[in-house]
Amino acid sequence: MQVNDLWKGKHVLVVGLARSGIAAAQLLVKHGAAVTVNDSKTREALGDALIPLENLPVQWRLGCGAQELLPGQDTLVISPGIPDTAPFVVKAKKKGLHVIGELELAASLCPGTMVAVTGTNGKTTTVTLLGEIFKNAGKHAWTVGNIGFPYSQAALEATDDDVLVCECSSFQMETIETFHPKAAALLNITEDHLNRHGTMEEYIRLKMRMFENMTQEDTAVFNLDDPLVAPLAATVRAHSIFFSRKKEPVEGAFVRDGMMVLRMNGLEEIVLPLNEIYIPGPHNVENALAAAAVAAAQHVPTSVIADTLRTFKGVEHRIELTRELDGVRWYNDSKGTNVDSTIRAVQTMDRPTVIILGGSDKHCDFTPLAKEMLASPAMREAVLIGVTANQIEDTLRRCGWERIHRAHSMEEAVQMCREIAKPGWNALLSPACASFDMFRDYEERGRVFKQLVADLA
Repeated sequence: MQVNDLWKGKHVLVVGLARSGIAAAQLLVKHGAAVTVNDSKTREALGDALIPLENLPVQWRLGCGAQELLPGQDTLVISPGIPDTAPFVVKAKKKGLHVIGELELAASLCPGTMVAVTGTNGKTTTVTLLGEIFKNAGKHAWTVGNIGFPYSQAALEATDDDVLVCECSSFQMETIETFHPKAAALLNITEDHLNRHGTMEEYIRLKMRMFENMTQEDTAVFNLDDPLVAPLAATVRAHSIFFSRKKEPVEGAFVRDGMMVLRMNGLEEIVLPLNEIYIPGPHNVENALAAAAVAAAQHVPTSVIADTLRTFKGVEHRIELTRELDGVRWYNDSKGTNVDSTIRAVQTMDRPTVIILGGSDKHCDFTPLAKEMLASPAMREAVLIGVTANQIEDTLRRCGWERIHRAHSMEEAVQMCREIAKPGWNALLSPACASFDMFRDYEERGRVFKQLVADLA
């Protein structure tokens, strides 16, 4: 890794010592910065997470707020969980400090070619799928960003020949400046994170920031079937192409007569029959189309794309078949953290299904989910948990859904599903909510669910 002299001797305060903050501090030390690390949690509470920093020359300021640490600093690096409206961030900007997020820091220092993916749903699946496509094409590929592996961690080791496939959240886009993918895809936009962003207009604006530094030499990929997404293609400088399950764009990836087709630079190629895509569901056809369009824009051979789609088995916590017991299939869709994501899981169910719903509140409307459940031939019963249980029950009953059960814990919810589900049924965890009322994150929620299911006699 070449050292970037721009950071040499700079005083940098890194706030938030989750995975991205730890990696950002490591990266800054490598580039010669004088780093202070801060978290409101104590050293004891952070525990083993701090091990990567123990032998590095950083200043520790733990168990306190960041506001009093601003004097003497040149730059503030914040984790995605910290909004750019936080009082200490606003104060830092007023004092003239340079304020960026970990993603911006890493992207500015990391060699290699970066492609990026954003959207309300499908990001992790599409990013992971793209990583596999590039690996199968002979590239050393990293999947980074909101997927859970910090971009800064990859930046410590990546080379010019590597490919960085970056999952971008709206939170991360608040603090970018020079972030510049060579190809980027916007999968879809539905209501989400309004508890942080306030309005859909602001949420969309932040999603679109991913494209703001791209040029005509780059490729922007948009969902032609999404009425909120398709018109946005006209607002970017990059060369725009599309993916679609329902239409045939002039350029991009689409479906014709049950086949996936790529049309690039005026040339058409059949990729594979849709029924050969390993991961199930119409939403995964969309994810596969988006990944194919991005990969083709980066000159990956069609045969490599097809072979990967035939073998890629999906990601953990996304409609993941956990176990079949007594004729009941148990699915972990803990990554269903918003209404639209859970709707997609509901649409994938092809057997009678009992669903576990509920979690922490993101200020979303559950009416579309209730209507989808009523329209679905598969959905039979609902078990509600978490802070939003009352809100979900009110919405379900208002829409005419009456088959409702209430549980006080995930363990109780699993036991209820065990009693309800008959041979030939599915039991689906797809909460349509964030997890923070009962769990650290959706991954912990999914792991707890899987363990409870594994323990069923």
